[in-house]
Amino acid sequence: MVSWRGIYFVLTLFLGSFFGSIFMLGPFLPLMFISPAWYRWITDSIVATWLTLPVALLEMVFGAKVVVTGDGFVPGERSVIIMNHRTRMDWMFLWNCLLRYSYLRLEKICLKSSLKSIPGFANTKARSDEFAEKSGLQKYEYVLHPRTTGFTFVVERLREGDNLDAIHDITVAYPQNIPQTEKHLLNGNFPKEIHFHVQRYPIETVPISKEELQLWCQKRWEEKEERLRHFYEGGKCFSATGQSIIPPCKSELRVLAVKCISLLYWTMFPLGMLALLYLYSFAQWYFAAMIIFFVVQQKIFGGLELIELACHRYFKKQQKIHDMKVKSD
Repeated sequence: MVSWRGIYFVLTLFLGSFFGSIFMLGPFLPLMFISPAWYRWITDSIVATWLTLPVALLEMVFGAKVVVTGDGFVPGERSVIIMNHRTRMDWMFLWNCLLRYSYLRLEKICLKSSLKSIPGFANTKARSDEFAEKSGLQKYEYVLHPRTTGFTFVVERLREGDNLDAIHDITVAYPQNIPQTEKHLLNGNFPKEIHFHVQRYPIETVPISKEELQLWCQKRWEEKEERLRHFYEGGKCFSATGQSIIPPCKSELRVLAVKCISLLYWTMFPLGMLALLYLYSFAQWYFAAMIIFFVVQQKIFGGLELIELACHRYFKKQQKIHDMKVKSD
């Protein structure tokens, strides 16, 4: 049954992201065609402010407890994060962990397609078991078999550009209730506790060849299965200390301040934008123009990220041509 808690959560996130896209990101769109690098930095910063909202709602309004154990993160490190999935919402809960290490602005998410289209862990697990049977692998109880193709592709490309310092392997677990889909959140079924266990692997220790990299990834998932078995059959904790080796760069007091500011800002911002639309015709024209632009670009180009990528490649090509001319001179 839909609850007021779930409606408040979904409505707050939707209004914040909707009006944020129009009135915060929209004015910077022309910068994409002038300096894609600056456009990316500014939009990442704006999006990061919104990402603090679900963190604030989960912890301050709905009382979710977050526990981070293991190695933690080295601030500023360029990293690929791999994580198991117990629900379709793990990617959002991960923000609670990353906020404490100042990783929100730089985070980019790649989800398995099955997690987008299949409602629930049980159905996804059935497909994972089918894959395991075809491939002659053991069937897991607590994790899904990793599809290593995407992982190896990302790691290889980042290595080629010398843009990777480490791989962080995160195991997520829920000792009490496990909300499986957006519908569970709408019904007010929020996790009471979220545990993250982080293991850091310096890139120098990770295999280079594609075959060895795939085996390395599969080995991490075998370890996750065993770790989660101990978690759920034991004391429902990854570490007795309940702390990470590398402490978060944000203190809990600072995290609390960020969450309070986020709640205040993202509560007032949509109300302010609604008032602006009600009072001023120029705001109404701008709003209508932005809606049309977002719909049209999605239909024609397939999304803003593709336009941005094309701009980035164009400027990179122009820079190479300029460098070649300088060398020839």
